[in-house]
Amino acid sequence: MGVISVGPKDDHRVNSAHVDQETTGPSERSRPLDRFRRPRRPRIWFELLLIAVSYSVYSYIRNAVPEQEEAAQRHAHQIWDLQQAMGLDFELAVNHAVNDVTWLIVGVNYFYATLHFVVTIAVLVWLFRSHPGRYGATRLVLFATTAVALVGYYFYPLAPPRLMEGMDFIDTGLVHQTWGSLSSESMQNVSNQYAAMPSMHIGWSLWCGLTVAVLARRRWLKALGALYPVATLFVIVATANHFWLDAVGGMVCLGFGFLVSALWFGSLCYRLPRHIAVRRAAAEAGSGATVPAPAGPRGGPGEAEGEGPDRPGGDGTVTVTYWDTSNATEAKVFRAVAEEFA
Repeated sequence: MGVISVGPKDDHRVNSAHVDQETTGPSERSRPLDRFRRPRRPRIWFELLLIAVSYSVYSYIRNAVPEQEEAAQRHAHQIWDLQQAMGLDFELAVNHAVNDVTWLIVGVNYFYATLHFVVTIAVLVWLFRSHPGRYGATRLVLFATTAVALVGYYFYPLAPPRLMEGMDFIDTGLVHQTWGSLSSESMQNVSNQYAAMPSMHIGWSLWCGLTVAVLARRRWLKALGALYPVATLFVIVATANHFWLDAVGGMVCLGFGFLVSALWFGSLCYRLPRHIAVRRAAAEAGSGATVPAPAGPRGGPGEAEGEGPDRPGGDGTVTVTYWDTSNATEAKVFRAVAEEFA
């Protein structure tokens, strides 16, 4: 994680770099799509609408893919034979071992049914509030990952282990009658049972884990971020919903998502500026000398969450650091930002 870890100094440094980019004159902006490729402040109504529409479209397309049961069974046995040849066919042993511990398997079933959505939404909300400058690019990673997964569902229908013919996998959700089981009659009517490759449980959980591990300040949050996709891998295997090779497919899709985002925004999403107020002020560049630096949502620029002077329990004031600059453009930029956060 050290290579892409982002700290307070990175937040300040990246923001300063983008001031120069934003103050480039119109004659130097030759590409017409540049204005769409720069991070901008997210709007809550648009994000809610976009997520709702996107997930509805994704669900419709995913579940409209022909199930092709015969091909799905054939592919499942191909995957199983490959894993046996590699000596990594451990899913059956894990599935039976965890199923024998009732309290554990019930918890694992609910983990599979709920956290896939709950944690992903929570990370999106956290990004929206605490890292608005990185939100759009990081969200694009998730969307591109999910979109390319549809290609896998269409061209490579795959039966999950729990539905394999001639095998002894236990459908833990069905056996223990836990809520959200994909094998329930209601879920069978609305969900494509053979959309197992790639695993978006892994794709989404790894996206969440990387985002939290890289951007969070507190070590315990970083640790939880790192452990979340590992726990998800255990869950999808224990419940017999995926092979571990499905998880590899999810990782490949996530890599594609990061590539799309980096090509579009010109930078790894985590390296974009945390705050984007400087962008809005850049167009109004004027003159000045000594101006206040923009304060982060909890204090100074790029300050860690919960460590600013206006944290709960403080005196409610914000300490503003001043930067000396003789550049007229930057002076006006920072003055406008200071007024916005005042």
